[in-house]
Amino acid sequence: MRAVQQQLASEFREIRTTSVENLLYVKEDLIIPHQYSFYELIINKARGKSGPLFHFDVHEDIRSTADATIEKDESHAGKVVERHWYEKNKHIFPASRWEIYDPTKKWERYTIHGD
Repeated sequence: MRAVQQQLASEFREIRTTSVENLLYVKEDLIIPHQYSFYELIINKARGKSGPLFHFDVHEDIRSTADATIEKDESHAGKVVERHWYEKNKHIFPASRWEIYDPTKKWERYTIHGD
C-alpha cells in the first residue's frame, strides 16, 4: 500500500498525509485486507462476488475474429479510498455493497440490488 500511496500522492494531496493503515483497496466490491499481497491473491486465484479478482489468461481478440459470441473476461480496476471516507459513506452506493474479502466465502450469485 505504501507504493500506491507514493504514486497517488502527486495527484491527490490528501493522501500525502494519510497513513497507509488508513487506506483501503477495494476490488470487485471486496475490501482487501492489508495482510493479503497481490501475489498471494493471484497465485491462489482469489475469487470475488462475480468471478476471479485478477484474471490474466490470454483470450482470442474479438476484434480479430469479429465474433460477438465469444465470452469476454473483463475485470474492473481496483479503488483506493481513505478509511474515513468509507466509514462516512458506507451506507451509500457503491460503498454500501463493499464487504471484507474472505477467501473461504463462496457467492452463489451476484446481483446489482444487494443481498
